[in-house]
Amino acid sequence: MNYESILSDRIKEVQPSGIRRFFDILEEMKDAISLGIGEPDFVTPWHIRDAGIYSLEKGFTKYTSNAGMAELRREIAAYLNRRFQLQYDFAGQIIVTVGGSEAIDLSLRCLVNPGDEVIVPVPSFVCYGPLTSMAGGTPVLVETKAENEFRLTADELRAAITPRTKVLVLPFPNNPTGGIMERTDLEAIAEVVRDTNIMILSDEIYAELTYGQHHVSPANLPELKDRTIVVNGFSKSHAMTGWRMGYVCGPKEIIQQMLKLHQFGIMSAPTVSQYAAVEAMRNGDNDIMKMRDEYDGRRRYLVEGLRRIGLPCFEPKGAFYVFPDIRSSGLTSDEFCEQFLLEEKVAVISGSAFGPGGEGFVRCCYATGMKDIAEALTRMDNFLTNLRKRQARAQG
Repeated sequence: MNYESILSDRIKEVQPSGIRRFFDILEEMKDAISLGIGEPDFVTPWHIRDAGIYSLEKGFTKYTSNAGMAELRREIAAYLNRRFQLQYDFAGQIIVTVGGSEAIDLSLRCLVNPGDEVIVPVPSFVCYGPLTSMAGGTPVLVETKAENEFRLTADELRAAITPRTKVLVLPFPNNPTGGIMERTDLEAIAEVVRDTNIMILSDEIYAELTYGQHHVSPANLPELKDRTIVVNGFSKSHAMTGWRMGYVCGPKEIIQQMLKLHQFGIMSAPTVSQYAAVEAMRNGDNDIMKMRDEYDGRRRYLVEGLRRIGLPCFEPKGAFYVFPDIRSSGLTSDEFCEQFLLEEKVAVISGSAFGPGGEGFVRCCYATGMKDIAEALTRMDNFLTNLRKRQARAQG
């Protein structure tokens, strides 16, 4: 069989995630520390797990409605109103999805026609470009800059817009940088898109993890509400990654079309996870605050430690990542990560994996215990010291 001729050209053109290869090396190592994987180290709170267990004990194992259980959609609507002052109708503006990733895929496949352009600020999570390509669109990558705290500026957006622009992705709070968009930033974006038909896909999976300020959604701005699709989920806020629970909210006319694709591709999100998610939405606010406080302490400790050992690092305002500048090492991002992993058995992720704007940086995730963070900093200091000694010998 000639599989090259059988496979879709689109899937062959999509490159695999640059993140995974570091984990492949890590799996072969003993006593290694990972600051790589973007997953909470907390276990799903017991009362949420218990709700899932109870649903199994009661035999609640059948399909739910395509959009998700009405009870869950009501709770999501109440949560969004309570936590973010966002108003959505549970009956026609919310779909429960298999994680936030499915919600992003649904959004792009329902909005993008062949040849349409999707603006993606980078560095950012790795899925937006490939999913745009699989929908037949063209990703347009816009590099955000450290001096702007990795925010998307109005001028950067204006320069990227063409007559073919269909969607603007706003991935904030941002993975990998920890950057956010404040209300004034979003107001400037609103002015740029005012007289266009550009839709905004706002990935707000880290909305609960902001430090020192409250998250503002584009949908909080009246001038952006009707053109914004909000993607969110339970993975980061409630430590529920393996439950695969997300949701998408937006204008009823668009959500209705997404529901068709979700119906044919998925049917409905996992039933046991939906029962657990009801409990998370109803009684999980205190869990969020406890985890966020813990992340905040780790965040400040890690930023201070990186600066102390000579790596410039802006203080992230959201998510659970820091994005230090490693250009002073003389290594590329890939070289830094590979040598650091092999010499000191610590995994961080190359900034280049998150788009062209990430070269010269690495992503360190602080969703791990303080003991491992402290040891990782000690090992990074040792790595940089030995690296500088080797470079000095080579020059001299």
